[in-house]
Amino acid sequence: MRSVCAVVLCAAVVAGAQEPKPVASGDPARVERIRKTQMPKFDAPVAFDTPEADAILSALEVFPEDNPWNLVVSDWPVHPKSKAIVGSIGANKPLRYNPDMGFVIVPPNQKKIDLKLTEYPDESDKGPFPIPDSIPIEGWPASYKRDAKLQNLTLDDVQRDAKKLGGDRHGIVVDPVNRKLYEFFVLKKTDAGWQASCSATFDLASNAMRPDGWTSADAAGLPIFPAVIRHDELKRGAVEHAMRVTVTKTRRAYTYPATHFASRLTDESLPRMGERLRLRKDFDTSKFGPEVKAILEGLKKYGMFVADNGLDWALSCAPDPRIPVLHEELRKVKGSDFEVVIPPAGYKPPK
Repeated sequence: MRSVCAVVLCAAVVAGAQEPKPVASGDPARVERIRKTQMPKFDAPVAFDTPEADAILSALEVFPEDNPWNLVVSDWPVHPKSKAIVGSIGANKPLRYNPDMGFVIVPPNQKKIDLKLTEYPDESDKGPFPIPDSIPIEGWPASYKRDAKLQNLTLDDVQRDAKKLGGDRHGIVVDPVNRKLYEFFVLKKTDAGWQASCSATFDLASNAMRPDGWTSADAAGLPIFPAVIRHDELKRGAVEHAMRVTVTKTRRAYTYPATHFASRLTDESLPRMGERLRLRKDFDTSKFGPEVKAILEGLKKYGMFVADNGLDWALSCAPDPRIPVLHEELRKVKGSDFEVVIPPAGYKPPK
């Protein structure tokens, strides 16, 4: 299997300084909007691709304001080897996306069940877990319904991997009231119950990361859900968090907030797990449609984390049928339009 917040300029320049210096912080306006939004009450699992889910997610504060996913990196320094790292991924390769990371929202009293851990039990959080019968497996429903060979599969078929498609089979459960996140790698339903290769639990009210050296449902040891592009934010016109990106080749190294690597390669031109990339400030987004523009402006402001080995320059998006197919527009953006960034001097990870 498978290191960072809004860089804003100081309001006042210290006497004698030539120019203001970047700092690491979040966007107060984002936090204010979320905290003013009333979360609707619900007492049963909610599918992510519904208006009810949109309303719930609009009121969910995912991690504290100073968390890496919420930091504005617009003016962060460029990594000294940025050009080489971008080149190793592919300067001429297009940006793309995977409609892959679905999830289910559960009420605070969701029944918890046991889960059999098969591959990484020593790097997994233990249950029981609030897994509802309706939990989607990676790609459900849009990726399946748009594939003529798979469109007749039921959710139960997918949960059981009836077609033996294999793959990463991520499963994600969000408890917004208790602000808990549960993520699974290679999740599968069997006659004996649920099983997974790895389980990871995150406190969305905390900055705590995985133990050093541990993986998660993602190769980098990172949470997936906070980085997924969702319908509610595209509709709002702003993706206000760092996103998740995969690349084919990574280095045998990781940087905060990642906790795990998944490579034997040591070439320093390759990205580490947790490497943060940002769309260049001068990239013109004015000719893109509203959904893609929301993504691109988010990539300028918050950037994206290298989180796993996979297709080069592939962002993770919810497989929500309400989100239009974005491939044609995203492919107009090339690897050379990105740069690797590092935290400003003096940055200390939050605790």
